[in-house]
Amino acid sequence: MKNKILARIGAGLIVLAAAGLIPLPAFPQNSPIGYKKDILISPQSEQNQLFTWGGTVNIEGKVRKDVLAVGSEVTISGEVGDSFVGVGARVTLKPTAVIRKDLLILGGTLVREEGSVVQGDTVYFKSEELRERFLQGGVGGLLGAAYLPIVLIIKIISLALWAVLAVIVAGLFPGNVTRAAGEMRRSLGTVLLTGLVASAAFLFLMVFAAVLSVILIGIPVLIALSFAGILIKVFGRIVVYFTAGRLTAGAFRRTSVSPIGGALLGLAVVGVLRFIPLVGGALSFFLSLLAWGIALRTKFGTTDNWFRKTAAPAPQAPLPPGPKQS
Repeated sequence: MKNKILARIGAGLIVLAAAGLIPLPAFPQNSPIGYKKDILISPQSEQNQLFTWGGTVNIEGKVRKDVLAVGSEVTISGEVGDSFVGVGARVTLKPTAVIRKDLLILGGTLVREEGSVVQGDTVYFKSEELRERFLQGGVGGLLGAAYLPIVLIIKIISLALWAVLAVIVAGLFPGNVTRAAGEMRRSLGTVLLTGLVASAAFLFLMVFAAVLSVILIGIPVLIALSFAGILIKVFGRIVVYFTAGRLTAGAFRRTSVSPIGGALLGLAVVGVLRFIPLVGGALSFFLSLLAWGIALRTKFGTTDNWFRKTAAPAPQAPLPPGPKQS
């Protein structure tokens, strides 16, 4: 339990670091996480998975699982055993490059040289072209405002942060995410109702704590509530993204998807839908209710239904008397 709490605190610190509010430490040279550093995977070496933020990455060897690159310059001449996700990254696939599953690029650039292999689907969103198509198509006023550069940049940064959290949460707690996703598919209506009640109660408590903060009593309560709300929202959203990713994979007749891959795929699908004006706001509200409901109902994926009353164990029947001794 202590390790889980520390891991969740670490996820929150990474969000603050990504926003530039706290500095990131220097990671060891062989760490699967890189922040603004150059990473080289040599031809004869292998790595389990890789996440990098900024810097230059050369994959000449093999990465067995997923690769997530945010704002990095990536050159692949080796093999990626699962999916590759780039957010605002400059990606080059050399002729010897092999990606065993999907290639997803949100913003940035993609250069595929002849001979490179992507065995899954290739999804490439050019943010600038997307904005120009909508504006040139006559979408203006309220609808066009959602694609102004500053709003677009904020949405892309938000996607990048959620991609980081998806890798962390789904990577550290794959069993919890999978279990909670299964419960959400079984009891979607109940989960939604739980989220609605929980969100309303949380809002009331936050207002009450804010009022008490005037006399300093409510400040610790306000901080504790804020921290709890972040944990609930992060875990619940990752479960929602994984569920959406698994449904998307099923639509393409994929029988299985890893928690990290499913969460990233779901994030990509939901992220595209959120770019639609008006619809994006309604979708965010709906997903927020689902996130609150599934996180609380399953107690962060540790049980099927936290609110279910467990029946008391039936009393054991008395043992038959033993044979009489003469």
